[in-house]
Amino acid sequence: MMSIIFEHLEASHLDELVALWNKELSESFPMRLRLLQQNTVEDRIWLQEGSWVALELESRRVVGFVVAKIASEATEDFGIPRDLGWIHVLVVDSQHRNSGVGTALLRKAEEALQNAGAKRIMLGNDLNRRLFPGIPDHLEETKQWFEKRAYTFKEISYDLLNNYGDDSVVSLPDVHEATFRTATLSDREALTAFMHRCFPGTWDYQTRDYWTRGGTGREFVLLEREGSIIGFCRMNDAQSPLLAQNIYWAPLFEGELGGIGPLGIDESFRGYKYGISIVQAAIHYLLQRGVLHVVIDTTPFVDFYGKLGYKSWKSYARYDKGLN
Repeated sequence: MMSIIFEHLEASHLDELVALWNKELSESFPMRLRLLQQNTVEDRIWLQEGSWVALELESRRVVGFVVAKIASEATEDFGIPRDLGWIHVLVVDSQHRNSGVGTALLRKAEEALQNAGAKRIMLGNDLNRRLFPGIPDHLEETKQWFEKRAYTFKEISYDLLNNYGDDSVVSLPDVHEATFRTATLSDREALTAFMHRCFPGTWDYQTRDYWTRGGTGREFVLLEREGSIIGFCRMNDAQSPLLAQNIYWAPLFEGELGGIGPLGIDESFRGYKYGISIVQAAIHYLLQRGVLHVVIDTTPFVDFYGKLGYKSWKSYARYDKGLN
């Protein structure tokens, strides 16, 4: 086996990491530099001490990498415990598998996470800048590899897809005593307050990150009743300030890809079918923007969205591991 050396991941490595990723995974998950950059070196929960690159000693060719993240004081304010860590991604060149490279990368990442205070590690699912919510379900060998290293399967989640034609029209639905509209910058304070009150935690954290990233509001459908926000639905397209999970794999499509989710209704106003209606409203606005394909990501509710013609497209197996 060629001699392998390990270096901490730096921004200067990213071009080579994109090339390695696409060598191994481009048919299902085509990587772009902008995406990998926003999800690693630009993410405030990125743990550089736990992020490593494996290189051939003589050629300096990248043959593997791992990215680690850890919660912080900033996430703790949103109910995300500081002792939670993530393996954002682990990729090894297929020519170097079964040689200890992946095991060494994982060990280095786990040690750094433990030293940083992590007591539990999740595979993927790292808040709003995750690449995957878990291991892509079709990667059977990868799942078995992590299971041998004490990671435990939790559940399956799905990405759903529907395709539309140039002449497709989805109308805004009529809803009981309420109205839909897209948000504007002037809604920032009211939407932030709504999220904090009704959906404290990850969604609140993600929405605040959206505004600080330069969001204008166009990515949110608001459901209002008597002048107050009672529901929201996130919708994404190529113009969004942050590449969101449901539009990551846009290079797979001819024509514009849009994404929907998350969404939520104030529990005081449930029972009016507002949930399925706000999804329909988001589809309406995306089609108006020229979107031809729509993904709803990371959901277990296949039948619910099936009412609108959505079918399972990709699935992911969630795993985690406790640290002693």
